[in-house]
Amino acid sequence: MPELPEGRDAMITTLSGQNFHALKTELDQIAGDFTTKHGKMSVEKIDGEEAEYTQITEALQSQPFLSSKKMVVLSRPGTQKQFADNVEQLIESISDSTDLIIVEPKPDKRSSYYKFLKKKTEFKNFDELGPRELPRWLSEQAKHRGGSLSTADANYLTERIGPNEQLLANELDKLLTYDPKITRQTIDLLTDTAPQSTIFQLLDAAFTGNKIKTIQLYEEQRALKVEPIQIIAMLAWQLHVLATIKAAGNKSAEEISKEAGLSPFVIQKSQPIARNLTMTKLRKLIHDLSQLDVQSKSAPIDVGDALRYYLFAIPS
Repeated sequence: MPELPEGRDAMITTLSGQNFHALKTELDQIAGDFTTKHGKMSVEKIDGEEAEYTQITEALQSQPFLSSKKMVVLSRPGTQKQFADNVEQLIESISDSTDLIIVEPKPDKRSSYYKFLKKKTEFKNFDELGPRELPRWLSEQAKHRGGSLSTADANYLTERIGPNEQLLANELDKLLTYDPKITRQTIDLLTDTAPQSTIFQLLDAAFTGNKIKTIQLYEEQRALKVEPIQIIAMLAWQLHVLATIKAAGNKSAEEISKEAGLSPFVIQKSQPIARNLTMTKLRKLIHDLSQLDVQSKSAPIDVGDALRYYLFAIPS
């Protein structure tokens, strides 16, 4: 436990990181245990982005009501400059009868606010799971809940749904309710392919010159009601990821993820494409997609046909 401000013996915890499912699970566990011990009225939750600064200070400094202790959960209070600038004094002013949880999913790590939280509070960080960890986590979760899911099928579910852990957890609940033994057949029956998750496959097919699979994946996107302009936007994002990887040279996925603020899952999935792509080719792809985007908004063209041509021209 980090050293707390002098005179403090109550709990002050910071929950951080973009693995929102793991963060929420931890928050629910802490708040649930506190409620069990001190009663339902003992936990006060405040949206730090919306609440007035005075409301926050009053909640932190007031005495518990109908209980010996209370817990205040502050979500993203660091978005308020006044709170961030005065966090040390505020924490010092809290009575020992108040526990505090600060939820900051994505704080500015260069700020004195972040450095104070990391040094002076019990700081817990929840990073997103990578493509290798997600399937294993899903299999373990299924087993923990009395079901079964093979690693291969867990990987298939991840590819189909995408790397969002909260969404995967929700889909896992649905699948286990239908049948504790999860198979690829039940995954296909009960889940829908997330548009973002097939952009990797679409680009991979295009870069390897597999035109049949490329058009199949493109039409799948269209069947999911994804408009060409949305696909262009997702392709632009993916090209940004590839450019980031190329510019990073020989850095690892973890290093790139931390420096660029991108998911390790996205970096690891994109690295094989980046390795087989020259900077000259990448610049051309970015330029051509930019031109296509401009034309789609200013010229009378069939955007769908133009996008198909763009995808077919990628390997050339």
